[in-house]
Amino acid sequence: MSKFGEELLQGAREFLAIAKGELAPARQYSEQDIDVAAIRKALGLSQGKFAIRYGLTVSLVRDWEQKRRNPDQAARTLLRLIARDPEGVANLLSAA
Repeated sequence: MSKFGEELLQGAREFLAIAKGELAPARQYSEQDIDVAAIRKALGLSQGKFAIRYGLTVSLVRDWEQKRRNPDQAARTLLRLIARDPEGVANLLSAA
């Protein structure tokens, strides 16, 4: 497994421990605006191809880009991961 995959699994384990109250969060995240269109365009993907590649619906991507809806915390995390390592995320999702 890649280093990114190992870090992602470790993060998931830590999240579960925090959710169970077994571990305190290392830091708090404030809600931030995520520019979904900029992430998608930087990858050179249409809304449809972006949605398929990352397991989203086209309507959700469109709503995020048009600010009709805001990504929740999990979606913001996924989008930040996509922006940082789009191939790694796509590979992890396709292996699931």
